Amino acid sequence: MAQRLTDPPYLKFPLRINGGPKLASRAEHIRGQIEQVLYTLSGERVFRPEFGAGVKALVFEPNASALWQVTEKRISASLIESLAGEVEPKSIKVRVEGDNERLTITISYVLAAIGFEDQHQFTFSAGS
Repeated sequence: MAQRLTDPPYLKFPLRINGGPKLASRAEHIRGQIEQVLYTLSGERVFRPEFGAGVKALVFEPNASALWQVTEKRISASLIESLAGEVEPKSIKVRVEGDNERLTITISYVLAAIGFEDQHQFTFSAGS
């Protein structure tokens, strides 16, 4: 059966065992890749030990601008490598902010080839 032009051409993340593979739009696919970088701890992947930012662990660190700056650089470096070919590397902007027990990360980027700008916001707290 031929694929319709409106069908999304990307695999949806996270991959699931039940129900078979799901498809996603390009924007959903890239958001899934960003989530993988944010939620994966450095060293968690055996053959890619530098992959990931491990942001959930940062919720328990002192919430200060010095931590935010280091986190921004770590996330940017991981995203540049992970999104190569999908996103213009120089367009990736990461902003990290926090208050009390909450860490908010805003990521903006421009899709390669089509120039579409997109932005995602992620909030992490000690309870989630």
